[in-house]
Amino acid sequence: MLKYSVGLDVSSKKIDGCFSVIDTMQKVTIKSTIAIANNRSGFKMLGEWIKKHHKESTVPLVICLEATGVYYESCALYLFDKKHKVSVVLPNKAKKYLQAIGLKSKNDSIDAKGLAQMGAEQALKLWQPLGKYFYELRQYTRQYQNIQEQKTVIKNQLHSLENGMYDNKTVAGQLKNIIKLFEKQLNELGKKIEAHISSNPEIQQKTINVCKMKGIATLSLATVLAETNGFELFENTKQLVSYAGYDVTENQSGNRVGRTKISKKGNARIRRILFMPALTAVGCKQKPFVDLYNRTFEKHGIKMKSYVAVQKKILSIIYSLWKNNQEYNPDINYVQEKERELNSLPAFEKGIKNSLKQVEATQGKHPVKNHSKLPLCSTKV
Repeated sequence: MLKYSVGLDVSSKKIDGCFSVIDTMQKVTIKSTIAIANNRSGFKMLGEWIKKHHKESTVPLVICLEATGVYYESCALYLFDKKHKVSVVLPNKAKKYLQAIGLKSKNDSIDAKGLAQMGAEQALKLWQPLGKYFYELRQYTRQYQNIQEQKTVIKNQLHSLENGMYDNKTVAGQLKNIIKLFEKQLNELGKKIEAHISSNPEIQQKTINVCKMKGIATLSLATVLAETNGFELFENTKQLVSYAGYDVTENQSGNRVGRTKISKKGNARIRRILFMPALTAVGCKQKPFVDLYNRTFEKHGIKMKSYVAVQKKILSIIYSLWKNNQEYNPDINYVQEKERELNSLPAFEKGIKNSLKQVEATQGKHPVKNHSKLPLCSTKV
């Protein structure tokens, strides 16, 4: 036997489990299945069940769960505390895998078996829980975003009502009261976030250092930190860029070379919160950002693509400042990447037929090596 694998399909009320083993012939065999309640007593039963079937302690065991909302978190944390190796996969990844192995039907038991096979056959990344400090910060920042989105919806409704054929003072008054309530809650959450950051002197000092960058306010940085667990598990900028969905995807086959674009398969909250800082940094004529914006805009003439390039650069600089505990200085190049690789035109835009060996993926581009030589500046976002 090469590996034991446990697949857990987690819902709000119960957990379906499957215990499998893979042998040297790459054959996956189901040893046992179980259904338990999604609570502490159920977790205890799960632990005993795993211990019962993990007969050879020298054979490694992995546990694979699907990230179903927040319902998996308590179970994953319990297993992590028991020193088990836990992997959490995204629902779309699990779905594609189950389709690939030919499972046509779908229910909780089948999903558990598929997750067990996935854990047995693949070397999945191990999961680690979010620290309590950043978990609480994430609750604040996500609630802030949710209220901000609801406020925008209500403001649009009020605007539509005020510009309609007839006035309705009753409805308009209610909408205005809701907006005032949202503004009050946003103000309270902003103070909570500030207080939470200040409660840790080390994080507070790092926050001050990063917020020297015009366009980055406490809320923007707090959101990035909350969604990345303070960059705890990131070893380099490339991993962070991929996690945020700024990595470039290629669409090429044979002689056809399609468009390249950012994958957007990452944390959308990070991309959302960095939109206004990018606008502010360019609007304030911050040299490293406005230069990047101008160079990229001259090449393709698409403003949004240039702003996305600025967002990526801001995220990379935040990561560098945070890891090195440095104060922001616009004269220092924090991102250890060549600007020509970040911003060169792709071969297909130049009408050059490129090969797989010639192409390099960059920020929205595919350059070919052998061809082509608070107020405005401090707006809290």
